Amino acid sequence: MPSTTTVPPGTDTTPATGPWPAVLALTAATFSVVTTEMLPVGLLTSLGAGLHVSAGTAGLAVTLPGLFAAASAPLLPVAVRRADRRTVLCALLLLLAATNLLSALAPHIAVLLLARTLVGVCIGGVWAIAAGLGTRLMPPDRAGRATALIFSGIAVASVLGVPAGTFLGSLAGWRWAFAALAGLALAVVAALALALPPLPPERPVRLGTFPALLRTPGVSRGLLAIALLVTGHFTAYTYVRPILDRVTGPGAGTISTLLLGYGVAGVAGTFAGGWLAARDPRRALLVIAAGLGTVVLLLIPAAGSLAASTLLLVVWGLVYGGVSVSAQNWLSAAAPRAREAGSALFAGVFNTAIALGAFTGGRTADALGATAVLCVGGGLALLALPAAVRAGRPGGGRRPESAGAPGPRERA
Repeated sequence: MPSTTTVPPGTDTTPATGPWPAVLALTAATFSVVTTEMLPVGLLTSLGAGLHVSAGTAGLAVTLPGLFAAASAPLLPVAVRRADRRTVLCALLLLLAATNLLSALAPHIAVLLLARTLVGVCIGGVWAIAAGLGTRLMPPDRAGRATALIFSGIAVASVLGVPAGTFLGSLAGWRWAFAALAGLALAVVAALALALPPLPPERPVRLGTFPALLRTPGVSRGLLAIALLVTGHFTAYTYVRPILDRVTGPGAGTISTLLLGYGVAGVAGTFAGGWLAARDPRRALLVIAAGLGTVVLLLIPAAGSLAASTLLLVVWGLVYGGVSVSAQNWLSAAAPRAREAGSALFAGVFNTAIALGAFTGGRTADALGATAVLCVGGGLALLALPAAVRAGRPGGGRRPESAGAPGPRERA
């Protein structure tokens, strides 16, 4: 049975083999769930043809995981509040393997969508639990690098995971791509079981923890800044292909190369953002918001220049790569005694913002065109600046520890 022992923050849970293998195992977990989440983007045509549905219907395989991830991120830590986090992560990756296998064998679109709904539970759970473990596995001077490495799995999934899965699908069929991800998830389960130490919950997460956290100005205003930033990004980025089509002369191969450059820059940006956020997460978010909003808006006058658009797209990837790790460092600083609850709120807000951004971009593109998509996306990103400024420094004002402290009934 999973452990029900709670430990105070700062308790040493470093594995006997050293902390870095444990951090790498968590990186593999984030890589696995994000690759699984985004793989249908590269397989929509063959997936729709194989299950005899339209591309729009097949696109639900991308939409549903995000929605269910947003809902499960704050609820799953409550449901497993007394379970050892290593056990929970292993169980989530086992479920991910099962859902990928079910996707590979799906005889009908309804079965596939059921499997993809369960993928959303895995995404929300892994984000909520794994995001804050860098601070438990590493001493304070290395926690920022550990958190950046864990989040780098997201960027690497975009650069390597999804293209590799798409390539396998083109060679052997979309079912084999999902089957390969099932095997990957099983390998990650083994890595987590071997590399992670026992991780009893620092403080059981209850539903009442979230309203208390949201009353902490550093948390609520920080989440608002993150929501605006991520919504703005996905408003523009979800429709980046038609935006790049406007550039003089790029064919499909050129656009693929541009997106690869964006992804590689995103990996670098994750570590650069982690370095800055470890020192000052507020400054990191301010730099990211200003940079992202400016770059997206500059793509409008750069429409006629392939060189300028290439440079801006690489800078976009570099800047956006630091969002997740900077936001996680912000929330850890704002609520150091409720890190997992803060991570759960972050994951819920982040995934909701992804869906909202894609929806906003679609409606804007249909009504006003690609240029308007850039205007709206860049404008939303810049609105994150005053939200972050008003939030002040995380941990300032009322002591954030009180937001994560249990009430009288919770201590019973």
